[in-house]
Amino acid sequence: MNEELKNSPIEDFDWDAYEKGDAVGEKSREELTKTYDESLNTVKDKEVIEGTIIALNKREAVVNIGYKSDGIIPVNEFRYNPDIKIGDVVEVFIENQEDKKGQLILSHRKARMSRSWERVNQALENDEIIKGYIKCRTKGGMIVDVFGIEAFLPGSQIDVKPIRDYDIFVGKTMEFKVVKINQEFKNVVVSHKALIEAELEQQKKEIISKLERGQVLKGVVKNITTYGVFIDLGGVDGLIHITDLSWGRVSHPEEVVKLDQELDVVIIDFDDERKRIALGLKQLQPHPWDALDADLKVGDKVKGKVVVMADYGAFVEIAPGVEGLIHVSEMSWSQHLRSAQDFMKVGDEVEAVILTLDRDERKMSLGIKQLKNDPWENIETKYPIGSKHTAKVRNFTNFGVFVEIEEGVDGLIHISDLSWTKKIKHPSEFTHVGADIDVQVLEIDKDNRRLSLGHKQLEDNPWDELESVFTVGSIHKGKIIEMQDKGGVVALPYGVEGFATPKHLVKEDGTQAQVNEELDFKVIEFNKDNKRIFLSHSRIFEDEAKAEKNEARKARRQNKKEEQPVLNTTIERTTLGDLEELAALKEKLSGKN
Repeated sequence: MNEELKNSPIEDFDWDAYEKGDAVGEKSREELTKTYDESLNTVKDKEVIEGTIIALNKREAVVNIGYKSDGIIPVNEFRYNPDIKIGDVVEVFIENQEDKKGQLILSHRKARMSRSWERVNQALENDEIIKGYIKCRTKGGMIVDVFGIEAFLPGSQIDVKPIRDYDIFVGKTMEFKVVKINQEFKNVVVSHKALIEAELEQQKKEIISKLERGQVLKGVVKNITTYGVFIDLGGVDGLIHITDLSWGRVSHPEEVVKLDQELDVVIIDFDDERKRIALGLKQLQPHPWDALDADLKVGDKVKGKVVVMADYGAFVEIAPGVEGLIHVSEMSWSQHLRSAQDFMKVGDEVEAVILTLDRDERKMSLGIKQLKNDPWENIETKYPIGSKHTAKVRNFTNFGVFVEIEEGVDGLIHISDLSWTKKIKHPSEFTHVGADIDVQVLEIDKDNRRLSLGHKQLEDNPWDELESVFTVGSIHKGKIIEMQDKGGVVALPYGVEGFATPKHLVKEDGTQAQVNEELDFKVIEFNKDNKRIFLSHSRIFEDEAKAEKNEARKARRQNKKEEQPVLNTTIERTTLGDLEELAALKEKLSGKN
């Protein structure tokens, strides 16, 4: 009821009716009702209007919209705004002017939603700061209630600092900026980080303008990565690279610092344009090389821990920040090229001898083989010529086998010294890498640290005895085991091999003998010096045919001998008669003369 109605008198007041207990007459009642109705707001269902909160408790808010009755709205519709209080003006959606109980039904959530899309777009255009209620977590961020719309808040847009616990933000009301809207899918992206970046940007400029190289500042560990640590310097971030955390080796920054740890750092470098600040932690400590024992010298023994492995060697830390390299060649007296991983691994505690020491360059080389005696110092005594030993096969070449009698003592068995009887094309036919083999020392080359070894020398030379077995002309069973361009290799008894050229492999029927055929072979040459036996299969039947031919010829000669006297008499007589006639003729001719 307005102020004018309260102060103005009612005309034509019916006092008789008042005496009867009726305050106003029928006519006045109608007029009063009309006046009262005109004093109320005219509302319609499904309409959005403004109302004032006149009462508030934990469950409900009573809202006066200037209507004949007040509406009630659940408080959870205002959870996006925890500061809501009595007297606040809010938008409401009229769902029903009067339900069955005569109650006015209002909704604040629907009021917000009816204008939400328009207001969100307006906030983006005007770069407006709005409030939103964080409802829950989702993959990659949070869901925020903005004007009744569910907007997405990426985890990276919550704060300028990395967030380690997202759950603490659920149920909070925060200020945001709308940063992106997808009109087609009605998707909204908001950011809280954007609100503070502008302010931080100005702070960064001010802080960086006051920075100097070598300046020591206090900072807090903000984030730890595999490559370094980000430090909050009070509005601007700096990075301590992993190599600047400690003078010693660091596998991961977590070994040195922890999140939220406060520490002193020194400015190594900075970039005004990119606003990057390089910080150092180890630089605040003296270099370990400067504190190294002054009496330490070449030849001294030291102990340390293997911190890095490579194929060519191992880095050993003998003191925090002081490392020496043990090259793989200094790990063993052996001449074999091997990987450093064969001798040690990261974390091993080792003892070594200092080989070189350069304090100016801060470099040191170490060796562990020097802890053992060089086996070549007394090689003639330990492995004299003619001595027999067991060695380990290490490697092959086309001409022989490299073996190791002990660590650092290597030798070569020439392919010709593997067997007395077998013709070996490659050492792999005779043995294999890693196998044990008995050897005899033939020669010592101390300068080149190499022994000449033999294997066949462990047995007597069988060729002296074989000479009496495989005499020239003797026939033996043999099997063709290999065919070559120049002939075939034949396996003979007693593990001996012989050789036959193609013309000596022709069989009696004229065909050529093939691999794996077993035939008789005749020895046509035995060369003890070159340890070769030359064979022939065809010579067997050729010699038999020749023998038969000779026998036939001999028989014919014998027959001729038996007939010879008769023929000689006849011939002799004829010859004498002829001579007498010739003599008479000669005398006759002489008389005429």
